[in-house]
Amino acid sequence: MTNRLLGSAALALAALTSVAVLAACGGGNDDAMQPAAATTFTAADVTFAQQMIPHHSQAVKMASLAATRAKDPAVKKLAAAIVAGQGPEIETMQSLLEAWDQPLVADMAGMDHSSMAPEDMMSMSAEMPGMAGEKDLKMLAAAKGAEFDRMFLTMMIEHHRGALQMAKTERSNGKDPAALKLAEQMETTQRSEIKKMQKLKNG
Repeated sequence: MTNRLLGSAALALAALTSVAVLAACGGGNDDAMQPAAATTFTAADVTFAQQMIPHHSQAVKMASLAATRAKDPAVKKLAAAIVAGQGPEIETMQSLLEAWDQPLVADMAGMDHSSMAPEDMMSMSAEMPGMAGEKDLKMLAAAKGAEFDRMFLTMMIEHHRGALQMAKTERSNGKDPAALKLAEQMETTQRSEIKKMQKLKNG
């Protein structure tokens, strides 16, 4: 009887060991699939995110000025929408680059950028379509009332047009589904905002 019990226990232990080994192998296969998933992005996806982060950051910085400087309530409302929309998009692009194990800016490879704010990266990025110059930014920050409204609308329309060029390039050359979806979202939103700003500017 004792021998039979010991034999049963040994068989049970062997079965449990086999299950554990299979589970471990299964886990190993899951891990091995992770790099394959990471290959869904391309250099175009990385460039899109790296450049759009400082591009968006400048738009947010410009739009944030409207709360205390704009005269037209419609301009204030539109500027607030830009801040509310592009802030989360910046976070999404930062998350994508982190998932891809890529630096926030191309020339920052090997550098510690963990504490760097997106707006601080603007000077480190290559010139991008629609980006405002430092002189124009200072003039916008110093303007108030109707003058601010005119400057803001003019600069932001140009800024949005630049973003549309970048989004179009991503949709043509990118591969990552999340990045492509984000580019499409940007095109839809910013085309609509350009129309609104042109109407405000001409009205």
